[in-house]
Amino acid sequence: MKTFLKIFVILVLLGLLAGGAGFGGLYYWAVQDLPKIKTITDYEPALTTTVYSGDGQVLGYLAEENRFLRSIKEMAPTVPKAFLASEDSGFYEHSGIDIWGIVRAAIKNLKAGTIVQGGSTITQQVIKSLLLTPERSYKRKMKEAILAYRLEKYLSKKEILTIYLNEIYLGQGAYGVEAAAREYFAKHASELSLAEAAVLAGLPKAPSRYNPYRHPEMAKERQEYVLKQLLNLGWIEEEAYRRALEQPLEFKAMEDPSWKVGAYYLEEVRRWLIERFGEDQTLTGGLKVYTAVDLEHQKAAEESMRKGLVASTKRRGWRGPLKHLAEEDYAGFLKTGQNAQDRLESGEWIKVLVRTVEKGGAQVAFGNQTGWMDVASMAWCRELDPSKAPEDVPDIKDARKVLNVGDVVWASAVDGDAKPDRLVLELEQKPIVEGGLVSLDPKTGLVRALVGGYSFQKSQFNRATQAERQTGSAFKPIVYSAALDNGYTPASMVLDAPIVYTDEQTNSTWKPQNYERITFGPTLLSTALIKSRNLVTIRVARDIGIDAVIQRAKTLGLEADFPRDLSVSLGSGSVTLMNLCQAFSAFARGGSTIQPRLVTRIEDAWGEEIYSSEKQNQSAISPQTSYIITHLMQEVVQRGTGWRVKALKRPVAGKTGTTDEQKDAWFMGFAPYLLTGVYVGFDEPKPMGKYETGSRAAAPIWLGYRQAVEDEYPVQDFDRPDGITMARVDVENGLLAGPGTQKSVLLPFKAGTQPDKISPKGVMEDGSSGNGGGEESTSKEEMLKQLF
Repeated sequence: MKTFLKIFVILVLLGLLAGGAGFGGLYYWAVQDLPKIKTITDYEPALTTTVYSGDGQVLGYLAEENRFLRSIKEMAPTVPKAFLASEDSGFYEHSGIDIWGIVRAAIKNLKAGTIVQGGSTITQQVIKSLLLTPERSYKRKMKEAILAYRLEKYLSKKEILTIYLNEIYLGQGAYGVEAAAREYFAKHASELSLAEAAVLAGLPKAPSRYNPYRHPEMAKERQEYVLKQLLNLGWIEEEAYRRALEQPLEFKAMEDPSWKVGAYYLEEVRRWLIERFGEDQTLTGGLKVYTAVDLEHQKAAEESMRKGLVASTKRRGWRGPLKHLAEEDYAGFLKTGQNAQDRLESGEWIKVLVRTVEKGGAQVAFGNQTGWMDVASMAWCRELDPSKAPEDVPDIKDARKVLNVGDVVWASAVDGDAKPDRLVLELEQKPIVEGGLVSLDPKTGLVRALVGGYSFQKSQFNRATQAERQTGSAFKPIVYSAALDNGYTPASMVLDAPIVYTDEQTNSTWKPQNYERITFGPTLLSTALIKSRNLVTIRVARDIGIDAVIQRAKTLGLEADFPRDLSVSLGSGSVTLMNLCQAFSAFARGGSTIQPRLVTRIEDAWGEEIYSSEKQNQSAISPQTSYIITHLMQEVVQRGTGWRVKALKRPVAGKTGTTDEQKDAWFMGFAPYLLTGVYVGFDEPKPMGKYETGSRAAAPIWLGYRQAVEDEYPVQDFDRPDGITMARVDVENGLLAGPGTQKSVLLPFKAGTQPDKISPKGVMEDGSSGNGGGEESTSKEEMLKQLF
């Protein structure tokens, strides 16, 4: 008997030793290539970067994964309870591994012949998510268990649970409970009810199977399971359980403003962030980016740009229908193309099918509705002819010359309630001409609005910041500012007469002309700027030297490869709209330029400020030169090419710009509180059509935007600096106006440079303009020329 006991003990000991050796070998095998726990203790998940407007509204999100970091305190109290009840009710009792859970899972796996249940704790799920591959194997499970045990020695339970609730994938592209709360309930995690928290807590097991959008019945069953778990654990009362079961659930995603209002602004911020911080930190760093955009300004700018570009494309006539359908294709279009609402909003665009056409208009269909387009809405559908202006071609008065049965076209709603049986519509055409708008506060450089084109969805190319275009006459204030610092005054007389230049190297000649194709003889320097006279500008540039012109442009911050010939004075250098706004800020600010700023400050995911922008201004020209040019640009608005902007009925300075063959159109305008620039042109430069000038194509867009936002600011004129003397000058000779002067203008001068002789001519006739002095009122003929 004793011998048997000895043998038994020896065998038991040998078995234990063998088991221990086997377990040790297995442990050694499993830990050979374990990742470092420090990866989790330095937890930095991929977080969504949020971009805010100037008043704290969300402009958009930038992310690789839709995740927002939240502490447990920033979640509703029922959220962590629901996830613990669903996934790991013994979380606060175990040391990272639930032995009995593993045993239960092992028994089920043995019965199934494969791994069907994991038995993982929340700690193990964190390990699996952050350190291990998703493969199903016993080796990976052992690694998971070892690492889970180690993790519990490094982090507190609260820290592990926080990581889990921010890391777990919950379907619909949502990572973590904050993203899921937004995706399923249009709420923040702090606002979730018990019933809603239970729905989210039921998702980790199978996010697709329990997705409430796709499988509402299964999602409900899973919610009931979680609530029952909470009740059985004693974590909620019976009454709370009952109310949660009965609570109606509304599933809807929080509206994502990204790439809607301010899409070009958001994209410009995104590109700037990547350039400064790198793509990884931009898209995964959870940054809080605060910008200068004013969403009301942005909406007004986008709306005015759309209207202006549509008006521009209509002036070039009808390009034809979007497509033409055979009769057998009508039903398919009406079924899948446009299922219209009961009532279209006024101005809303929709694709329609032409069903019948007569001289007076066309009947169209969309969805299950019909509408009428009167021929009056087709008046602009002239045949394209770049050599003629719209006014030179008769309006369309027969709809049959425009539309055919089966055409698919764009139409806009005039008034959804106009007729009981059909909607009244107007024929529309989307533009292919493009444009850009930049509006900034010249005192701070903060960019309030930025538009880069007609539609961001159609094209992400930003015409405000990426398109480099010739500026045309918008460059002339820069030339004339250099002239004022090189011996000229507003009263200097310059000959407006034909010029011919010969390039001896190429044996070619250049014969520049004024826009009107006529000359005006001796002309005041001030008049030449106000009326945008090319020939005077060229003579001035030749006199002061091309180097002086280019140097002034560079001093004002313009970044261009300027041609070293006299064409530079007419704006042959190519710059971006944003850059030109920076140059013009010198006139709005009284002499110094300011760097435009889109981003004001940035915080990291933990709320620490990592960037703050500051004003970057640089002295460029004297306050006196700035004031004189600004005063003359006020006269551009009052009696020059910028006359349309007078409708703003405020002190405003501005300058139009048009390049050869109307390929580019500009309007740069400003008051002391807001500077706005507009550019219009094709992406591949080509003529926009007769009279498509800065005055006609760009200024109305500027005006439409400014009229929408101007009431935010008190009326303010430009401050006159010390060292400026005002003097009334005879327009015909540049001398001081005297008793015999017929036409006079009140002009500013640097003190001591005003004329010192009195004009001997004519009879005094005060023709001051509405803002404090100018030539006598423009004739009807001149006004008609300005119109185009």
